[in-house]
Amino acid sequence: MPDPTAVAVMAETGSAGTAGNVIAAGYFHSYSVVGLLAAVGVLFVAVAFGAGRLLRPVVPTPEKLLTYECGVDPVGEGWAHTQVRYYVYAFLYVIFAVDSIFLFPWATVFAAPGYGAATLVEMFIFLGFLAVGLLYAYKKGVLTWT
Repeated sequence: MPDPTAVAVMAETGSAGTAGNVIAAGYFHSYSVVGLLAAVGVLFVAVAFGAGRLLRPVVPTPEKLLTYECGVDPVGEGWAHTQVRYYVYAFLYVIFAVDSIFLFPWATVFAAPGYGAATLVEMFIFLGFLAVGLLYAYKKGVLTWT
C-alpha cells in the first residue's frame, strides 16, 4: 500500500520518480536515526571504558597476578572433570521448554473455526515426535540420575 504523502506528491508533480525519492528519503531517515543512536551508544561505552582505564590505580603485585577462584588459592592441577549429565538435563529442559512454547499458538488456533481437526492432527504429530525423543533419551539411560 503506497504512502499517502507519496501519492500526494505524485499527484502534484505528475512523476513517480520524485515520489520514489521522497519515500527513499523517509526510509533512510528512519535508519539514520537508529544508526546515530547506535553510534552514541558505542561512544558512551568506549568513553566509560577509557575513563575507567585512565582513572584506575595500576599496582601489580604477585598476589594480584594469581589465579583467583571463589576466594580459594589455587592448589593442584587446573584440569577438572565435569559431569556431563547436568548439561544433558539442562539441554533436555531447554528443548521441552521451547517446544511447550509452540503449544500456546496451537491452543489459540485450535479454537478458531475451521482449523480444529487439522490443527489437532498436526499437534499430535508434533507431540509424537517429542514423545519419541523422550523415549529415546530414556532408553539411552540419559534420564537416570546416578
